[in-house]
Amino acid sequence: MTPKAAFFDYGGVLAEEGYHQGLLAIATRHHLPGDPFFATVTEVIYGCGFVNGRTDEHHFWQLVREQTGITGSDTELTSEIITRFVLRPKMIEAVRALRRQGLKLYILSDQTDWLERLDRRDHFFAEFDQICNSFRLGKTKRDASLFRDMTDRFNLAPAAALFIDDNPGHIERAKAQGWQAHLFTTEDAFFADLAQRRLWP
Repeated sequence: MTPKAAFFDYGGVLAEEGYHQGLLAIATRHHLPGDPFFATVTEVIYGCGFVNGRTDEHHFWQLVREQTGITGSDTELTSEIITRFVLRPKMIEAVRALRRQGLKLYILSDQTDWLERLDRRDHFFAEFDQICNSFRLGKTKRDASLFRDMTDRFNLAPAAALFIDDNPGHIERAKAQGWQAHLFTTEDAFFADLAQRRLWP
């Protein structure tokens, strides 16, 4: 089935993965091994509820400081992440090309309210029909029912939804719900996949 809607992840797809890069920079500055630090912080951000809107940035960073021993103000630590989210122009070009073909376009992101700050800086929300952010949805892509929620919300058959994400677990959960999906690795591979679907150029 030709997709009628495309759901794009933000970090790692539409933009450089600032969350991962920023946490590695924080770990390096504190002489901590990067991968374990990243894993710990990721469990904190999900576990404390910051990523699905149940708590705020200050509580999140306080827990991270307690569990890892890092220092720095909330503003300093958040800046390490936010400044590394850089939009990919070719991906925005792809969004616009899909719109010209009549697809509905959505962001589906496990993000905090940082996503809204990033839009105030970069003004990318206007490229999409709707922004579906875990911080506002109260549910993350770790919960497979989110994908049913999306097709119900937008009156889509699952097979008519194309999901683009760089997280294999999210991709598998979407596929299990009947979605079409592309595991993003590089822009070139993504454009080749669109071409196979007759959606590019």
